[in-house]
Amino acid sequence: MTGRGNNSLKDKNILKVLGKSLLYYPAHAARMAKSIDSWYCSSDDNKILEAAQEEGYTPIMRPPEYALPNAQHIDCILHALQFMKQNDDLPDILVVLLANNVSVKSQWIDDCVRIKKEHAETTAVVPVYEDNDHHPLRAKTINNDGFLELYEKDVPETISTNRQDLPRCYFLSHNFWVLDVPYLLSGKHGQQPWYFMGDKIFPYLIDESVDVHQKVDLLVAEEWVRKYYDDK
Repeated sequence: MTGRGNNSLKDKNILKVLGKSLLYYPAHAARMAKSIDSWYCSSDDNKILEAAQEEGYTPIMRPPEYALPNAQHIDCILHALQFMKQNDDLPDILVVLLANNVSVKSQWIDDCVRIKKEHAETTAVVPVYEDNDHHPLRAKTINNDGFLELYEKDVPETISTNRQDLPRCYFLSHNFWVLDVPYLLSGKHGQQPWYFMGDKIFPYLIDESVDVHQKVDLLVAEEWVRKYYDDK
C-alpha cells in the first residue's frame, strides 16, 4: 500500500470514512484476500504507517524525495521491492494498493491475481471502468490563438455528440494494480504514462472507482462503502 503525507488535502489517507481511516478500506480488503501472503505500507508519514501497522502492515519509510508532489510512483514501488528483497520476501507478483481509494474488494484482488497467474505473458492486471463522458474524442486543448481545438489530431471527419456512439473508452481505476515483478525489475518500458505496467495489460472491468482528493470526495466514498464494501 502506498500513501503520501504531503497532499493538498491534509492527512487525507487517514481522514475518517464512516468512523474508520480512509486507508482502512483498501488495507483491510487486501488483508482478507486469499491470494496475498505479505503486507507492506510505503509512506513518508508516520501517521499513515501507524494506521497501516494497526491493520498488520509492515512499515516502509520512504525517502523524502519519493514523497514530493512531482515524485513518480515507480520510485516508491522500486524502493519497497528493495526493502522486501533485503527481508528475503521479494514476490513474483506485487499488488499495489492506493491508500486514498476505498473501492477495493478482496474478491477483485483475488480475481486479478488469478488472471495474472493464468496468463503468464501479462505484465499487469488492473481494474478499469468505462467512461465515454470523458472520451479523448471529446477532449479539447487551447491553441496559440486562444481558441479551443481538438486535443486528438488524427480523428474521423464526423464525431457523434452522443457518447453512446463513440468507441468504448476505459480509464484505470487506480484502486490497486497487480504487477509482474520480474518485468518491473527488468527496466523495460511499456505503455505511457504508467510504463512500468508494460504492454500486455489485462483489464478487469468494474462499475466505478472513488479516489479521494478533496473533502467532497469523502462523501462519495462513504456512499460507496455503504453500498458495496464487503468487510468479511
